[in-house]
Amino acid sequence: MAHNIVDTAVANGSFGTLAAALTAAGLIETLKGAGPFTVFAPTNAAFSAVSSTTATLTPTQLGNVLKYHVLTSTVKASTAITVAGGSSNQILTLLGGSDKVTLTVPAGVLKVNAARVTLFNIRCTNGVIHVIDAVLIPSPTGIG
Repeated sequence: MAHNIVDTAVANGSFGTLAAALTAAGLIETLKGAGPFTVFAPTNAAFSAVSSTTATLTPTQLGNVLKYHVLTSTVKASTAITVAGGSSNQILTLLGGSDKVTLTVPAGVLKVNAARVTLFNIRCTNGVIHVIDAVLIPSPTGIG
């Protein structure tokens, strides 16, 4: 039985840091909402790699970083690969509204900015999760 994005992330075990960060930033209810959402979900290991950066963020700044991982539509990997693998990259607007990410397919690997998508299309009742190997950091104005 499918669950919403938050419950799916919590049940997975690889996203404990993400779930804790969503709680600290006050985004749990948003991502339990109707959606649809696409979440580029960094693993616990990805958060560990930037812990010195994220540990000092205020809840608002942390929220900005996390919103930089969420689209307000469902984008399946096959669609992203088809569009991004064409003659131009796919640029998508995120939950925050002003920041954008770029999807590319260098050497057949789907990337969100510089992060590699390692697992595709974890289906949820309110969208889809794609696992990435790095935390996406928005422009400097987003984190201080």
